[in-house]
Amino acid sequence: MSDTEDKTTRTRKPLGLKRSVEAGEVKQTFSHGRTNKVVVEVKRRKIVKPGSAPVEAAPPPPPPPAAPAPVAAKPAPRKAPAPSNETRQEIQARLLREAEEARLAAMEEANRREEEERQRAHEEEKRRAEENRRAEAEQVEIPVESGAEADAGLAPDQDGSAPDDAPDGAEADAASPAPRRFTPVAPVKRAEPKDAKPVRDDKEVRRPDKKAPRDTRGDSNRNDRRRGGKLTVNRALNDDEGARARSLAALKRAREKERRAQFAGQQQPREKQVRDVVVPEAITVQELANRMAEKGADLVKALFNMGMMVTVNQTIDADTAELLVEEFGHRIERVSESDVDIDTSVDLDPEESLQTRPPVVTIMGHVDHGKTSLLDALRGTDVVKGEAGGITQHIGAYQITTKDKHKLTFLDTPGHEAFTEMRARGANVTDIVVLVVAADDGLMPQTIEAINHTKAAGVPMIVAINKCDKPEAKPQKIRERLLEHEIVVEAMSGDVQDVEVSAKAKTGLDELIDKILLQADLLELRANPARAAEAAVIEAKLDKGKGPLATVLVNRGTLRTGDVFVVGTQSGRVRAMIDDKGKQVKEAGPSTPVEVLGLGGVPMAGDMLTVVENEQRAREVAQYRQEKATEMRTATAPASLDAMFSNLK
Repeated sequence: MSDTEDKTTRTRKPLGLKRSVEAGEVKQTFSHGRTNKVVVEVKRRKIVKPGSAPVEAAPPPPPPPAAPAPVAAKPAPRKAPAPSNETRQEIQARLLREAEEARLAAMEEANRREEEERQRAHEEEKRRAEENRRAEAEQVEIPVESGAEADAGLAPDQDGSAPDDAPDGAEADAASPAPRRFTPVAPVKRAEPKDAKPVRDDKEVRRPDKKAPRDTRGDSNRNDRRRGGKLTVNRALNDDEGARARSLAALKRAREKERRAQFAGQQQPREKQVRDVVVPEAITVQELANRMAEKGADLVKALFNMGMMVTVNQTIDADTAELLVEEFGHRIERVSESDVDIDTSVDLDPEESLQTRPPVVTIMGHVDHGKTSLLDALRGTDVVKGEAGGITQHIGAYQITTKDKHKLTFLDTPGHEAFTEMRARGANVTDIVVLVVAADDGLMPQTIEAINHTKAAGVPMIVAINKCDKPEAKPQKIRERLLEHEIVVEAMSGDVQDVEVSAKAKTGLDELIDKILLQADLLELRANPARAAEAAVIEAKLDKGKGPLATVLVNRGTLRTGDVFVVGTQSGRVRAMIDDKGKQVKEAGPSTPVEVLGLGGVPMAGDMLTVVENEQRAREVAQYRQEKATEMRTATAPASLDAMFSNLK
């Protein structure tokens, strides 16, 4: 095989240096079949390491061949004309179909070009990233290698061999042009902390730190270039600052980190809060723990240390609770169940709020001595006819107005021996007692009993000697008999007033009223009407149509319709009030007797009616009083052997 034959049969390209500029052709396709070829040159970046042999510059690339003259695009072959036998609609459909096919073809071509450009841009991006990584790695190695080469270049000068080699080097430099050297730029060094360890060896410099984070400045710049045309909210808000703000997630992470650090023990211990703990007579451990704001388990542990095996649901007494409260450093406030009840004895009204009130006069005496008849004469009515057998069987409360516009409240008590309790109750709520004694009968057992009730109540007494119009009447004998019971009338130099009256003839009534008013002035009866009402129950009964009824006498305050009250063990709301004349009234002031409707049950005569702020308070007080009454009924004496043996007998 000859050389000429070898040259003609060789298909491989000749060996040579790679050109730094690569040329390529891109064919552009336009509509209507027009095409155009464009020459594209891509210049690669050359990296020359210091100390390596300089590579001769590649010869300049040959000029690119002249672009061929644009050849006129061949006209698209005309399609054969449609057969003349097609209708107008068929021709129109064919043209639409051809136009749609052309549009689809153009769309496919555009998609293909876009995909090629996307792939080319992706490859270019990968190539740039690879070059950047390679350049960064070389920049780290350059300072070390340049230092080693500098030491190697100084060594021949010290040995004295430099003069011999100098001419050869100079000739070589003259023969070839000086190569373009790469001057690396030293990376910006960050300020190292003071406690950083100094570099001891060159090997440590060469060895890259595995834990050091990768420099992503190139990536961020690349991302900024890629997103250069996008406008985001952060960029619009932070345009002047030139840096992105911290994201919301980063702020949340930072706060969570601070919170964990605080819970890890960095926060200051909270100071224990001292509380005022209200302790009743009996309380459960859990309730006491809630009032102290402590854990129930801690209280149980403290009780175990005291030798008490209890649980959180068991009840402890007030003394044990006090020990626990003091052990945990709180202040105790002991209360009793009796604090729930209402005590009006200590509730005194100020002196400037008191006003004059009518006196309450109770008429007492023996049966059939004319008490009700005397009261009828004073009132101008006839009540005796309504009583069974003409005997008063209940306390009647009435209010009259005198000629001088003075008001007097009268209570008519039964004189029969079966109504001893009513007489005692009437004496307890009265201001003045009028003792009615028949002039023709003298002092009788119930008269003496009334005298004793009056002395026990400590109220003043006025003796009314009735039936003086009868011929057998002996008023002086009555006065003498009263001395036996330490009742000295004014006629006998005493302090007890006496009046001779006749209910039938209506004589002496004015004198009796004058003496009552005089006695009331001496007593200075006053009360505060502008406060919650308090009243005494005179009588109570259960009516078939009205339900529980109570006749009350207001002591102080004003009782109004709609007031919530508690009376004895019952509570209720005032639905209606009826006065002694049978008329319905809206309010009742001091010393006014009224009949109250709206009770929850029938109270006991003599109970006190007290107006409270709401129904819950009324039910609470009534329930407490019911519990106490039940305890008193069911209370038994402590068992003893003597009692047991006595019961066996």
